[in-house]
Amino acid sequence: MALLPANKDLISTGMKEFNALLNQQVFTDPPVSEEAMVTIVNDWVNFYVNYYRQQMTGEQQEQDQALEALRQELNTLSAPFLAKYRDFLKSL
Repeated sequence: MALLPANKDLISTGMKEFNALLNQQVFTDPPVSEEAMVTIVNDWVNFYVNYYRQQMTGEQQEQDQALEALRQELNTLSAPFLAKYRDFLKSL
C-alpha cells in the first residue's frame, strides 16, 4: 500500500525537523553515557512519532504504515548522530 501524499508530506516535515534537532545538539562536558544518549534519542523519536500520529490521515492501516515509515526514517537519521557521539566520547 502506497503512502498517502499528505502523510508523505508529514514524514518529510518530521524528518527535516528531527534533523534540525540533531544538528543543534552541542556535546558538553561532562558528557552523558552512550547508553543514556541512545535513550535520549529513542525518546526524541517516540516524541516525534506521537506528535505526528495526531496529524496522519487515511484509514488506520494507512496511518500505521506512515508512522512506521516515519519511525524508520528518524532512526536512520539518528544513526550518524549516535556514531558522532560515540566518536566524541572516545576523544575524551
